[in-house]
Amino acid sequence: MKKNAGFTLIELVIVIIVLGILAATAVPKFINLQDDAKEAAMKGVESALHSAANIVYSKSAIDGVESNASGSISTSGGNVAVAYGYPTATSAGIASAVELSGFDSVAGNGGYLFWNGASTTNDTCVTYVEATGETTGYDIQSANCPSS
Repeated sequence: MKKNAGFTLIELVIVIIVLGILAATAVPKFINLQDDAKEAAMKGVESALHSAANIVYSKSAIDGVESNASGSISTSGGNVAVAYGYPTATSAGIASAVELSGFDSVAGNGGYLFWNGASTTNDTCVTYVEATGETTGYDIQSANCPSS
């Protein structure tokens, strides 16, 4: 008697069908990882802005300019423009107080916007709004990027 070695055509087709079903259920889970990564990156930007603003305020308090409507403080990275001790919403303020490589930023929309360099209007932008008084500190808002 002759022994058969290998798989029949039907066995191979069944294996391919099973692999196709597994791939169809797993692929959508992996596709959403990019959106999750973008969201996590923007939460990191938000945390970096909070940290930078609080460090600048601490330095302003040490220098005694935390109650002034405008001014600047000297840091190891250069001068930072401040309003009531917190960085201003300008390139000389918050943008110089925080290092966010790979993210774009621009003044506008009532504050200073930060976003991922490849963002579209559906992506999240983080907006830094400067302090407007001694008792009102800065604000950080997350929203969809503006269209222009």
